[in-house]
Amino acid sequence: MENQPNAPANAQTQAMAAAFSGVQSRYQGAIRNVTTRLEILDDEFSVEHRRNPIHAIQSRMKTIPSIMEKLRRRGLEVSVPSAVANLTDIAGVRVVCAYIHDIYTVANLLTRQDDVRVVRVRDYIQNPKPNGYRSLHIVLEIPVYLREGAVRVPVEVQLRTIAMDFWASLEHSLRYKAPDSLPENISAELLQTATDIAVLDERMQRIHDKLEQSSRPG
Repeated sequence: MENQPNAPANAQTQAMAAAFSGVQSRYQGAIRNVTTRLEILDDEFSVEHRRNPIHAIQSRMKTIPSIMEKLRRRGLEVSVPSAVANLTDIAGVRVVCAYIHDIYTVANLLTRQDDVRVVRVRDYIQNPKPNGYRSLHIVLEIPVYLREGAVRVPVEVQLRTIAMDFWASLEHSLRYKAPDSLPENISAELLQTATDIAVLDERMQRIHDKLEQSSRPG
């Protein structure tokens, strides 16, 4: 009897999941498409520069409850057509790079491909979020070829350094464990930690640049 109040919500989630299965393949295809492009770019870069700019590639599909919650938060109709029309982060790819400059190199190589359409760019490296979060977010539209023909599917690509990824992952974990919101002193400490990590990222970039310059002939 205690579960009855949740029954309508569970039924709506199940109905949404069943309806979403009809379009899920296009988002999975878009993720594979972007991941393959990134792997090829990484391989090509390594041949010329003898190192890989990409440390790791991760992907995810937004969960049905998360999709529904985001639609409600925006005051939009909670349905699959509404999600497809309004949400650009159902499919996501995270690219972890070695250095700050690698982020912009990889982003430039990816976005200038002929069949890639850039929808939105948010640079949280140059303009960090108030909590200290740093990353480069790019929403791309990628062609996915289905039986009925090509469809363009949005994918959110997040590019960050190893250090940025370390901070973001742990910060998210800490906020998730907090009962309500993090105490002000903890938030301030996390912000300072993000600043410290950014300084280390810049130092590592300078060290890399010095070594690269010293290895050039002449």
